[in-house]
Amino acid sequence: MVDLKLARIPDRTPVKLTITVLPDLHQALQDYARIYAETYGRDEPVSELVPAILSAFLDSDRAFAKARERLGARSG
Repeated sequence: MVDLKLARIPDRTPVKLTITVLPDLHQALQDYARIYAETYGRDEPVSELVPAILSAFLDSDRAFAKARERLGARSG
């Protein structure tokens, strides 16, 4: 086996999720998309923004990160 510097690239196959949100959250997401477009000069549909919003939320949740590390330690 060759010891390459680059590790194996993880699976990047998108997984489609279908969710239902309440009207107030839907409006907030629409508003976010409008503000995003004003800020960056680029329209993005809510369906493209939601994954980035969720990733940013999870990345900023320190308690989640610590708990997830514990899960990894137990399953490894």
